[in-house]
Amino acid sequence: MPKPVVVVTGIAGNLGSRLLPMLGSYSVIGVDVNPPQTDCPLQFERLDLGEEASTRTLLNLLRDAHAHAVVHLAFVIDPVRSGVLDVERMWQINVAGTARVMEAVSEANRSTDDGVRQFIFPSSVSVYGPNFPTPATEESILTAHTLPYAVHKKQSDEVVQQRSPALRGCSVYILRPHIFAGASVQNYLMGAFRGTPNGRSSRAEKMRREGKRLPCMLPRGQQYLDHKIQFTHVDDMARLIQHILQREPEMQRLTVLNVAGRGEPLTFARCIEMAQAKLLRVPGKWAMRQVLKFLWKMQISAIPPEAVPYMTGQYIMNTDRLRRFLGPEYEHVIRYTISDAFADSFRKESAGPANLTATAR
Repeated sequence: MPKPVVVVTGIAGNLGSRLLPMLGSYSVIGVDVNPPQTDCPLQFERLDLGEEASTRTLLNLLRDAHAHAVVHLAFVIDPVRSGVLDVERMWQINVAGTARVMEAVSEANRSTDDGVRQFIFPSSVSVYGPNFPTPATEESILTAHTLPYAVHKKQSDEVVQQRSPALRGCSVYILRPHIFAGASVQNYLMGAFRGTPNGRSSRAEKMRREGKRLPCMLPRGQQYLDHKIQFTHVDDMARLIQHILQREPEMQRLTVLNVAGRGEPLTFARCIEMAQAKLLRVPGKWAMRQVLKFLWKMQISAIPPEAVPYMTGQYIMNTDRLRRFLGPEYEHVIRYTISDAFADSFRKESAGPANLTATAR
């Protein structure tokens, strides 16, 4: 009996690379602008979802393969590492690309009885905004602003919500993970705690070569050290996607789940301590933005100045729905505590090549 076919967009990204080895019971078609570095069996299709013509190409692919599920991971997170610095181009890949994938699934399901039965989209904690006093639930208002990545995640999340009824018999899952952590993960916040000069200048390259770290920067005031944060280990996120693929499609059309590691959140002070980072205090958020703007302009740091609200706010999610969804499988799927996930981010492991995918926040 042939294996069910799963199409994974953004297969070359970090999450795609962690997910692929878990999909041995499926026939995987990986879609990306560059092939993944893997020994796992898969059919690779080169496709740029930022192009309008990708809708027709993907539609034909879904029909010809009789795809059972689509996991849509393709998303530009880090403009420096991906090389996509133009915000409009980012929007075409991130938001319009998500709409194109959903349109292809909708059209495929309109013309066949054995169409796509599961559509999984990793959103982000950043959709809720950079600062909220009480833990966000899945019904909380999405107030992302300032940071293009966060705004694009919010808009893509809304695209999936609005278009899910048109997918005709397909169960849709929106997963909203907190900050990805793990040795293989590269994102803004991990970069800040690690102090890695991730810019593309010769100076940044020299600093990396010499093992120099940038200080972790926060405005003055105890509240910034007391702010709490959660993390999601990227492998737990991959296991959650695998778990969803293996279970029967939901009766309801749309399932939204907040995702974070087990246990209590960490304070920023504790994160800085665990990272053994040097802390630099600046007079306020404006000053912090100016320093980041300088480091960005000089191509020393890959942290955009627009990320300041997300580096200085507190945003915690309620994950009770995830616990109920997983039931007795909860600790088998979500294996890392928040603290252990963060600690694993400082274990030495190659982060892999720059690409258009992953999902953090």
